[in-house]
Amino acid sequence: MIEEGKKAPNFSIKNQKGKTVNLTDFAGKKVAIYFYPKDNTPGCTKQACSIRDGWKELREKEIVVLGISKDSLKSHTNFSSKFELPFDILSDEKGEVIEKYGVFKQKSIFGKTFLGIQRTTFLINEKGIIIKIIKKPIVAEHAFEILKGFE
Repeated sequence: MIEEGKKAPNFSIKNQKGKTVNLTDFAGKKVAIYFYPKDNTPGCTKQACSIRDGWKELREKEIVVLGISKDSLKSHTNFSSKFELPFDILSDEKGEVIEKYGVFKQKSIFGKTFLGIQRTTFLINEKGIIIKIIKKPIVAEHAFEILKGFE
């Protein structure tokens, strides 16, 4: 079970440019992994743009940001380009990383129940330990939430 104080599970999946990214690539760095439901939807776009708009401050604090959803590489390439995202968004089409992090949950919208990604962010310290889990982040202020979480 994923919880604060535990080692973050490693993974190896491709980013929007088709490059394989491993969590171990960032050993010794602060990492924010945010899971989101779908590219180009209102909430997910606000969240990604919040991170983009706070990118200068995140980089000053040497925080690596990785976004993960089940969208395809093509979708991620278009989403990243359209909104000029300066960070990696990773494609987990098989849902293996999403499952490892326990964010594939039962959701309900307009009375309909379905399984989907629960918007969640994991803040990982330089030793690979999860120091904070942000459940249901405020999408328009997410860069600030990440910065505050690493204080």
